[in-house]
Amino acid sequence: MDKKRYIAPGGWFALYYPERWSEFEDEEGSFLFYDPEKWNGNFRISAYKDRSSSYARESVADELRQNDQARLKTVGSWECAYSCETFMEGNEAYTTHFWLTGVGNVSVECSFTVAKGSSVEPAEDIIASLEIRSDNRRYPKEYIPVRVLEINEINQAYDWASSYIKKALKKDFTATGRDLDHMQKVIDGGKLNPRQTEAWQALGLTFGTILVNEMDGMDWVTVIDGSEEYPALRFADTDLVVAPLNLFADKVRRGEPCDVKKEFERIKNEVERRL
Repeated sequence: MDKKRYIAPGGWFALYYPERWSEFEDEEGSFLFYDPEKWNGNFRISAYKDRSSSYARESVADELRQNDQARLKTVGSWECAYSCETFMEGNEAYTTHFWLTGVGNVSVECSFTVAKGSSVEPAEDIIASLEIRSDNRRYPKEYIPVRVLEINEINQAYDWASSYIKKALKKDFTATGRDLDHMQKVIDGGKLNPRQTEAWQALGLTFGTILVNEMDGMDWVTVIDGSEEYPALRFADTDLVVAPLNLFADKVRRGEPCDVKKEFERIKNEVERRL
């Protein structure tokens, strides 16, 4: 089965999850995954870091000691404190399975809620792929499916930019090619100064939304490069990657002109070359 790659914010851990699944909004510090089309369980994962190098081992030992239902279970290469509980929701019975594991100073909690009697194999496949990442190691740059964190950043930027453009020009903004002229008019209007970095970044991400809507195969990804984590655009599985976040902000900072249509055509030509 094909898998998707996930790296947690801050790079604490990485894992693989099923191709058909997606990440969804959850409470802070918890990451939720499931198949939105054919539900077979909700998988949640949280990680906790401590100064003690024995934190993970002690957490597992404490769980086994304090929870009468917990037992030691090996999943992949991970030794986990495992337990489960069944509950009713309406007329349906569900079971939530719990695993506590980790290494060194990082403890990881996983849960998988399914209809009672359903397989836990999807969750255990994810746990088996778990990688706790070291603070002292430099990892290669990776492009992963866009995370909820970056989706929220993109949406907030788009909401601000589209509202600003509508207010400034009294025109609708639909994030299509015809809006390139509207963006250019706002940029040339002179009301945004170079120090308003967040505003220029919002315009850049909104320009990225136009690229996605106008160019088949162009999709949002999250770039993980050391301590840097940011949304970008990647064309299919090629080496064509566009980082719109600072596309205009950097030009303005350097005193260079921002030609929206020119940038659009440049990227379009790059896409056509790869086709």
